[in-house]
Amino acid sequence: MVRVARICTVCGRSITWRRKWARDWENIKYCSDACRKRGLSERDRRIERIIVELLEQRARDASICPSEVARGMADRGDWRDEMEAVRMAARRLQRAGVIDITQGGRPVDPDTAQGPIRLRMRPVGMQV
Repeated sequence: MVRVARICTVCGRSITWRRKWARDWENIKYCSDACRKRGLSERDRRIERIIVELLEQRARDASICPSEVARGMADRGDWRDEMEAVRMAARRLQRAGVIDITQGGRPVDPDTAQGPIRLRMRPVGMQV
């Protein structure tokens, strides 16, 4: 049996194969019960649109910090509360081939990246 890598629909992380999912592996969409319960909302799509809009306003090779998106979204609350939702949206966009998540100017795997990240539009012609 060939196991094709699965990506969580909500958080954008890789889903680890589990033996109990063997019969239904093709239909697995979520990495955890938390992601299944949370689901994808219109707010999540709005965050994705904000990321793309901010990047389109910059030079093609420029990047943004995810905190810029979170600061723009935080109405009255602390912008740090928005950071995980922004990171999740960035992972979904990266997996869709729209943006790159970078560290030190180089694309990184969002599953293994540790520390500060930046977001930039994927260069034209780059493969997913």
